[in-house]
Order: sequence, then structure tokens, then C-alpha cells
Amino acid sequence: MPFCKYSTEYIASSKTELDNIFINDYLPFAQPDQVVVYIYGLYLCSSNAFDNSIANFSHTLNLSEEEIISAFEYWEEQGLVKLLRINPLEVTYIPLKNVLSANKLYKPDKYETFNQQAQEIFQGKRAISKHEYQEYYDFLERFHVEQEALLMIMKYCVETKQSAVGYNYILTVAKNWANEGITSTLQVEERLNKFEEKSPELTEIFNAVGIKRSPYVEERAIVNKWLSDYGFSLEVILHICKSFKKKNRFSVEKAENLIRKYYEMKLFSTQEIDSFEKEKQDLYDLAKEINKELGLFYENLEVVVENYILKWINLGFDKTLLLEIAKYCFKSSVRTLEGMDKSILKFYKLGLLNIDAFNEYMGEILAVDEKLQDILDELGLKRVVNYIDRENYKIWKDNWKLSDELIVYATSLAKGKDSPLKYLSRILADWHEKGIKSLTEAKSTTPLTTTNTSVTPKKNFTGRSYSSEQLNALFQSIDEIEI
Repeated sequence: MPFCKYSTEYIASSKTELDNIFINDYLPFAQPDQVVVYIYGLYLCSSNAFDNSIANFSHTLNLSEEEIISAFEYWEEQGLVKLLRINPLEVTYIPLKNVLSANKLYKPDKYETFNQQAQEIFQGKRAISKHEYQEYYDFLERFHVEQEALLMIMKYCVETKQSAVGYNYILTVAKNWANEGITSTLQVEERLNKFEEKSPELTEIFNAVGIKRSPYVEERAIVNKWLSDYGFSLEVILHICKSFKKKNRFSVEKAENLIRKYYEMKLFSTQEIDSFEKEKQDLYDLAKEINKELGLFYENLEVVVENYILKWINLGFDKTLLLEIAKYCFKSSVRTLEGMDKSILKFYKLGLLNIDAFNEYMGEILAVDEKLQDILDELGLKRVVNYIDRENYKIWKDNWKLSDELIVYATSLAKGKDSPLKYLSRILADWHEKGIKSLTEAKSTTPLTTTNTSVTPKKNFTGRSYSSEQLNALFQSIDEIEI
């Protein structure tokens, strides 16, 4: 009897840890009874249970001793446990990290047929080593791929490569397919049939670029993706691939990179693709200029063009306007493409997509600034218009609905006061509260304190060169726009 042991209450309230590797890689492929046996055995190991016998094990799980032994034999084959003896049953659990790094032992007859058929596939070109066989076994066990399915993949790889292809190549193909859920003989057969369906297209593509050999397995998968998943027509694919031939540097992998980009940019016709390629250099030049205005340098402009420039151009923005916005962003310390992108989206919401619309909008903004500057000058305030002035004017005009005539008259009343701008705001607020909307009502309510009742108007802004302060007026006007 042990000197120290857990109480039954302690055991009931403690936990049994189950490794995620077991849940991901083993549990989905085992029979329910096998899973129950493994977990309950793990519980007995970790809890120091007082009755750790196969009889109690059998009684608790309502399984026969033969069923329990059979389950542990399965887990031994998977490498998760080791049966030290059968009668009486003694089992040792092995850490899963050790299982993944160790070569498993398999029953001699389990892969006997597989070994023979696998060697026949190579038709005497090379012999399969013991280590290679072990790699195949581990793959079959870990990915739960049917033996016949792997043999079909091996045969297809050897036939398409037309050489004594290495096992790393075969397993790379097999693992890629297994990760896509292709693990059964039927699923592999369906995949290979799809390849064969596209064989005429593959032959035409390879002939077009001057490749005489048969396509490899991975090349067939890629071309099948162009036609089936991406939805490109054979005509467009041939057009793209021939452009590589002119430069004498075609490969399916390089073509895949380009075709995937066209797919992501939603360019599906030869016209769209040719137009993009023709304009690409202009886009690169524009990207370089915008980066220069923002104080940035990108060695690879392709990323800038694809992620930003093309997006802005597709929204309909004028290139001249984009440069104008970049200049402002730099002056206002927004010196990233991400920051400029946010400003661009605000312009888009306002419908300002070209330089003419920009100038018109600027004219409206700066016309307000000119009125405010006249007010400041009339009040004797020697400074330029700021954000607070614009906010106040917006309240007077948009919220309180006061006319320019009333604002000019109130300015004449505030002139000469100690705090003329505050006095002006108080007068206008008082008129708003009293519902005064006309000059006649205002004059009858507030005594005139000066004879200067007007501010000399200035002509509207029509130029195209904006100061930093003027640009601030524009961008502050769009700051509140949500994107």
C-alpha cells in the first residue's frame, strides 16, 4: 500500500490533460471505443487511481478485455503507447512529441502489397530504400491516405516526370493533395481525371511557349486552377503565356504569379490586360512622383501600384489631383500611403475626383476664408483665419441661418471692443435667440455704435496654387467625413 496517495475527492476534482496533437491528428481517424480507451487509460495514468486493473477498466467502460487489448494494440501501432505485456496487461503511454520524432514500427504484413506495387511503378529505374518506405508509411499513417491513392499519385508523378523521380517530390504532391482533403482512391482518381480533361489545353499552352515535354503534376494542377478556379479562358491564358515567350523566360510558376495578380485585380480579358500593361509604366511614374511628394522611397513600386495607385485610378481620380493631395499630406505631416489613402476616400465621398472639381470646391472654401479674413481685419485682429474661425462661421451660417448682411453689421458693432471676436459672437447669439433674421430687426434691437456698416468685399479665389494655410482649410473641412 502506498505511503501517500490522492483521495477520491481530489482525483474527481483534478484534470487530465489531452494534447492537441492527439485531437488534431489521431482522434478523427480512430474508432470511438479506441478513443475512449486511450483517454480513460490516460486518466488512470495521471490520477494514480486506487484500482488500476483491466477488470475495473472493463467494468467502467463496459468493454470486454479483448476489446480493450485490441484498442491498445491500435494505439501501439500508431506509436502512442507501448504494450509491455498482455497477461497481465501492462501499457506505457509515450509523449506525443516523442511519437512525432520517432520512426514507428509497423506490422510486417501491413504494407507488404504496397511495397511490391510501389517498386513496380519505377520499372527498374531505381530501387526504393528502407528509409523511403518508412517515409511513405509515416505519410500514410499521419495523413490517413489510402495506400492505393498514394500508389496512384506515385505512378502519375513517375509518368509525367518520365524519370526516376525522388520520393520528396512524390510526397510533396501527395501532402498538398491531402491538405486539400484528397485522401481516398476515388478522390485521387477524380483529380487525375480533371487533369486529363484539361490535357488538350495544356498541350496547346506548352506548344505555344515552345515546351516539348509533358507537363509535370504540379504544372497540371496550376494550369487547371487557371481554367477552373480563376475562370480564365484558354485564349487569355495563351495570350499571357506568349508574352513570356517573347522574353524567353517562361515557366508555369512565373506565369502563375502574373495570372494570379490579374485575377486579384479582376482583369479577365485580353483587352483589360493589355490596357493595364500599357498604362503600367505611367502608373509606376505616378507612384514614384507621389512617393517623392510624401518623402517616401520604395524600391519595389509594384506593391505601391497594386495596393494604392491602381485603386485610386479605378475610383476615377485625376492624376494631377492625386499629386495635389500628396502635397497637402506632406505639409500636414501625413507622410504614409495609408494616411493618404484615408484622405483619398474622403475626397471620393465628396465627389472630388479631378482637379477642376477640386478647384471649384477650394473656391467655395476659400471664399469663406476671405469673408472671415475681412471680418478679422475689420476687427483689427492681425492674424490669419484658423480652424476655430471656420467652425464659428459654420455655426452662424448653417445652424443659426444668419445672413452675411447681419454678420457684417454685427462686425461693425464689435469693432473697437476689448475682445471684439467674443463680442461679435455674443451679438449674433443674442439675435439667434431672439429670432432676428433681418437687418431692420437687428438695428431696432441693438444701438449702432459705429458708422462703418460694411466690409469691402474681395474677388473670389480662382487661382490654382494653394498655400499651406489654404490647403488646411480644405482638409479640415473633410476631417469629419467618415470612411
